[in-house]
Amino acid sequence: MIISFDQDLFEILLLSMKINFISLMIACILGLPFGSALAVLRFPVRKTIIAISNALMSLPPVVVGLIVYLYLSRSGPLGWLELLYTPTAMIVAQVILITPIIISLTCQIIEDLQEDYREYFSSLVMPPQKAIKAYLYDARYSLVTVVLAGFGRAISEVGAVIIVGGNIDHLTRVMTTSISLETSKGNLALALALGIILLTISLSVNFLAAFFKNSAKRKAYV
Repeated sequence: MIISFDQDLFEILLLSMKINFISLMIACILGLPFGSALAVLRFPVRKTIIAISNALMSLPPVVVGLIVYLYLSRSGPLGWLELLYTPTAMIVAQVILITPIIISLTCQIIEDLQEDYREYFSSLVMPPQKAIKAYLYDARYSLVTVVLAGFGRAISEVGAVIIVGGNIDHLTRVMTTSISLETSKGNLALALALGIILLTISLSVNFLAAFFKNSAKRKAYV
């Protein structure tokens, strides 16, 4: 099925990648600056926000799916948007799951980097906004691993997306939900094909994360 470019298989693959990339992009737009600001700025509830972000990294996906479902259902406060059982609802759930990971890991990386630059930036009286930009640029290799960690969470997610997406054929059926469905139906050919692709993507993400992590270490050593 993979070699012959099966239409159903690659339709599911393309939808999965589309939803995951959009979710990851939104999570990075929100999480990278916010995590950097948490590391650089000092304000009264900073430690509390960091603790909450760290706790949210382990959010149970099915709970996130349930919360999003309640908000987007017809009787929910956002039911008038009619987003339930659409790719948009799946993206919302993915963003909620990925963003805390991006925030917490980014904050940790920038805090470690800040130890090397704090005195230098203080001597230059550098504004926090410019300092954050400088940190983000200098930590770009390490932050790639953060992005890949977020993508890894997104690509393997099944609980939340099946609740808010409904696993509808040709509309919201992605790789993880399809594997679950096709296995229960006994259609092991499609399930195995999707499993091979998913495993290949996951291994590739891990190899890339390791590569950029080593690149960051070499850069720091130099």
